[in-house]
Amino acid sequence: MTNRRPLVRRMTVTAVSTAALVALAAPADAATTEDVDYATWQQDCQAVMNQALPYLKQRIAAAKPGEKQAIVFDIDNTTLETDFGFSYPQPANKPVLNVAEYAQDHGVSLFFVTARPGIIRSVTDYNLDHVGYDVSGLYVRGFLDLFKDVAAYKTAQRVDIENKGYTIIANVGNSATDLSGGHAEKTYKLPDYDGQLS
Repeated sequence: MTNRRPLVRRMTVTAVSTAALVALAAPADAATTEDVDYATWQQDCQAVMNQALPYLKQRIAAAKPGEKQAIVFDIDNTTLETDFGFSYPQPANKPVLNVAEYAQDHGVSLFFVTARPGIIRSVTDYNLDHVGYDVSGLYVRGFLDLFKDVAAYKTAQRVDIENKGYTIIANVGNSATDLSGGHAEKTYKLPDYDGQLS
């Protein structure tokens, strides 16, 4: 019998009031979610990051003089293990953290663009910092943004980062809404298993 860690809904990750606010950021799954094997998810994440790291090493080394390089990350089930476990702070997704640490150690700014509501911004910022991410910028949705298309919202935030003079050398997420719309030299999609990991 294999050791399986079941998929845990975001609603059980943190205190009830905070969890309820996080749930506003994304609709609940319409169907019953099957268990996702944690070890397989980690292996699949590592496979994607194994593709990203050689590119990032090369791209960071080829930075133009004065170029401000940045990577944009999604949060839920990308940088943090949102759907696994019950703790707060939520643990880092280790394959992604390892790549992020390499980048931040080599002068790349890390930006986080999430569909989480702004009311939990400070909780999210603390969590990212606590597990090892050097947060250069955190974009969360304001009240009016909660009613906008998520992909369009996230694209607009990447445009804002570019308008601050950054070159987004990579964009990492686990959903098409994290990556569509351009404004990144490369995109890396982590597994979501047909939407099982929001």
